[in-house]
Amino acid sequence: MSEFRSGFATFVGRPNVGKSTLTNAIVGSKVAITSSKPQTTRKAIRGIHTTETGQLVLVDTPGIHKPRTLLGQRLNAVVDETLGSVDVIAFCSPANEAIGPGDRRIVEEIQKFPKAKKIAIATKIDAAGRDQTAKHLMELSQLGEWAEIVPVSATTGKQIDLLVELLIALMPTGPMLYPSEQSTEEEHEDIICELVREAALERLEDELPHSLAVTLDEIVMEDKKKIFLSVWVERDSQKGIIIGKGGSNLKDIGTKARKSVEALLGEPVHLAIQVKVASNWQQDPKQLGKLGF
Repeated sequence: MSEFRSGFATFVGRPNVGKSTLTNAIVGSKVAITSSKPQTTRKAIRGIHTTETGQLVLVDTPGIHKPRTLLGQRLNAVVDETLGSVDVIAFCSPANEAIGPGDRRIVEEIQKFPKAKKIAIATKIDAAGRDQTAKHLMELSQLGEWAEIVPVSATTGKQIDLLVELLIALMPTGPMLYPSEQSTEEEHEDIICELVREAALERLEDELPHSLAVTLDEIVMEDKKKIFLSVWVERDSQKGIIIGKGGSNLKDIGTKARKSVEALLGEPVHLAIQVKVASNWQQDPKQLGKLGF
């Protein structure tokens, strides 16, 4: 029997190339929130997948980007720290999109981390035809030196098992790092905050995503578990957008988030969400600390 392998991998790529969706597909449960908005992921989230032959710890990180705020600088620092410590860096590029300067910059960036093996993943092959996928794989092969190049679809599950097999094969031999039944390092409280932020991102307009943060204030055990949360924005005008006319937006956000939280906890809950203003929090070190960055 082959030796057990265990280690860490991270997916990198431009915003919205499917990194978090891929993490969730491999782990088999929702450990990272997903959204069509850039910079959805704000910290290193660990998802764990265990097989008979090995254990993969997937570190989902913020997308590599040019920072415009102190928050952006801190997110890039999280990415650098992760890239410097993982065993495999997997560069993700959607098969239905052309490779551009942003992709080339990221491939160049990951060369600064020679310790990690590099693979390329063509994501979203369900949205690309066979010819388009083949062309994309050829372009990926010319973009860098890769240990493996794999086409996958996280939404349909196509080739996910193969990707897991290849990733485990690239890991060093070693013991199981987490209990086999564990799927994430994240506390439920942190995941609940992220699920509320995910619901807000999907409901709100484009100018708001970066300005949103969510904190959990209190959990009260009544007939139904009551969870008090705060959604933080930078300006009063943004507060109005989140609440919406007659509270319509906030109600929709709460309804969507509650379903996700109930699925996570396996019990009915009541979410009490209030909206608060922390002026210019993305540039303020104290506010960033308070909000968990």
